[in-house]
Amino acid sequence: MAFKHISILLEACIEGLNIKEDGTYVDGTLGGAGHGAAVCAQLGSKGTFIGIDQDEDAINFSRARLSEAYDCQIHTVRSNYNEFSNIMSSLGVGKVDGILLDLGVSSFQLDTAERGFSYMQDAPLDMRMDQRQAKTAKTIVNEYSYRELVRVLKFYGEEKFANNIAKHILEARQEKEIETTFELVEIIRKSIPMKIQKKLGHPGKRTFQAIRIELNEELTVLKDTLQEMIDGLAPGGRLCVITFHSLEDRIVKRMFRDNANPCTCPPEFPICICGNEPTGVVITRKPIIPSEMEMEENSRSRSAKLRIFERI
Repeated sequence: MAFKHISILLEACIEGLNIKEDGTYVDGTLGGAGHGAAVCAQLGSKGTFIGIDQDEDAINFSRARLSEAYDCQIHTVRSNYNEFSNIMSSLGVGKVDGILLDLGVSSFQLDTAERGFSYMQDAPLDMRMDQRQAKTAKTIVNEYSYRELVRVLKFYGEEKFANNIAKHILEARQEKEIETTFELVEIIRKSIPMKIQKKLGHPGKRTFQAIRIELNEELTVLKDTLQEMIDGLAPGGRLCVITFHSLEDRIVKRMFRDNANPCTCPPEFPICICGNEPTGVVITRKPIIPSEMEMEENSRSRSAKLRIFERI
C-alpha cells in the first residue's frame, strides 16, 4: 500500500514556523513528510531538516521522498520525539529554529487495515505506532482490569458508556480472547443504546481512540517533552503543535501559557518578586483551525487545532 497522508493546516504551519533559509528545523512526527517537504522547499544548502518518526513505514517512505529532492541537509531518525534532546545531541545540533508536532494517527496508519487502528476494517488488535513495541491493543483489551479499562475509556476517550463497555469486555474475554477490531466493535455496539449510536456516529470511535492513546502513551510523551522542546529553541525559534484531542490541546495551551507568563506571585502583589522570567510568547491567542474547505476535503482535519509559541 502506498503511503498516503494529507497534511493538515499545511500553509498555517509553514507560515507559523517563520522559516529562515539557513535555519535548522525539526519535524517530530514526520509521517509521510508532507509538512517536512514544505519545510525543506524553503531551506537553502546551509539549512538543516530533521525528521523524527517511530513508524518504520513512515521513515522509509519519507527518507525516499526527501533524499534527492532538496538542497538542505536532511536527517531522518526512527525514534519517538520524546528522545528529542538525545537525537539533537547525537547529530551535533545545538538550538533549533523551529519544531513541528502533528499529533495523532496518520491517514496511512488508519487506512492500513493490518495495523489495527481503524474500527472500520477487520484486523488484529494492534494499534502500535512503533511496531518494535511488544505491547499491543490486544494486551490492553484482554489483560487490563475492569477499573483500568474504565479509567482509559473515560479519561482518554471521554466515553460516557465506559463502565458498560468495560463490563462487556470482561464478559466476552471469559468466553475467549478478544483478537480483532471487529470483535471489539461488536462488544462496544452491545454496550451502547441504539438510539445513542444513531446520534453520535460510529460507537467504536471513542474506545479505539482511548486504547490507542493509552497504548502509545501519547499524552505522557507530549507532557514530558514540550518543555524540552521549548528549551531547545534558539531565540526567535518557534514551536508549532497540531492537536486533535481536547486533552492534548489542554496540555499544549497550559505549557505555552506557563512559559509566557511564569510568574507565581499572588495577583494582589504590585510587583513580581518570584523572579520567574518568561521564556517566550504565545503567537496564537486562539488556536488556528482548518477552513471550511479543508474540512470538506479532509474530514479528519475537523478536530485539528494549531498553537504556536516563539522563544525569546
